Amino acid sequence: MTLSISRRQALALGGSTLLLPTAGRADGYPTGPVTFVVGYAAGGSTDINARELAQVMTPRLGQQIIIDNKGGAAGSIGLRAVAAAKPDGYTLFVAVSTNVVINPHVQKGMIDTISTLAPICPITSYQYVLVVGNKVPANNAADLVAMAKKDPEKLTYSSSGVGGNNHLAGAQFAEAAGIKLTHVPYKGTGPAVADVISGQITMNFSSLPPAVAQIKGGNLKALAVTGDKRVKSLPDVPTLREQGIDVVVTGWQGLFAPAGTPAVILDKVEKSAKEAMKDPKWEAALARDGLEQPAERSRAEFAKMVADEHAFWGRKLKELKIEME
Repeated sequence: MTLSISRRQALALGGSTLLLPTAGRADGYPTGPVTFVVGYAAGGSTDINARELAQVMTPRLGQQIIIDNKGGAAGSIGLRAVAAAKPDGYTLFVAVSTNVVINPHVQKGMIDTISTLAPICPITSYQYVLVVGNKVPANNAADLVAMAKKDPEKLTYSSSGVGGNNHLAGAQFAEAAGIKLTHVPYKGTGPAVADVISGQITMNFSSLPPAVAQIKGGNLKALAVTGDKRVKSLPDVPTLREQGIDVVVTGWQGLFAPAGTPAVILDKVEKSAKEAMKDPKWEAALARDGLEQPAERSRAEFAKMVADEHAFWGRKLKELKIEME
């Protein structure tokens, strides 16, 4: 018996066979180094966490993980690079919550992060610490407020960029305390904190990893933390709420891939990351840096959380009158 097929059927069969190598490549992922893009300069909280995660995740993923710092625009330069990358799992984004849920509302021409990125999993949750240099004559939040009221044009605060959580923490602190502060944006937490140490900037609401060592080393004074409870790495530092200022600012870091990345690849990255986060070395790094393990979520749950926070900050930023730049 002779089997006869139409030209259309032949093309359909040909198309199917062409898909097989792609599926094979996805199933065999990764076959080479994977890059973690960090949207900030080296030395900041996100960079430190990305490098620590890369160390414990590399043996689980089966290939070397390389860190690529693309600082600027409050993390958006790195984000754009990942969103535009080939969706093959070899370029991933170690994001701060602000990159994905806040920047789209404060940066003109910002891409739609909900449609261009694929959430994989959260990797940390954290709060911030209000720090000043040793030459600043303040030992608590009340002292700082008194200084600001005495000389409204003098006090400055640095941040890793417009719309970042440390920018918003400063804006909410000023609003709650009824004071005026001048915001000075930088390209990352590292240089923003360095200028507080040197005395060029009055204060910074720093993420904990780059600040804790400087505080314990005597280069910075910690006046408050921004969560609803104290942190283990700085047990003697009270929250802003404990000091009568009703401000709570927390954040998270997470892994993202370009939208369109095959599910089989996202599965492998998610599995490797979650296994790595159970490693005692990672848990020790979080404790040392004053960070916490995030609540475990599936990819779908994480994507919903990101979308919900994106909508919330769209409303909140209008209340704070944070304008687009």
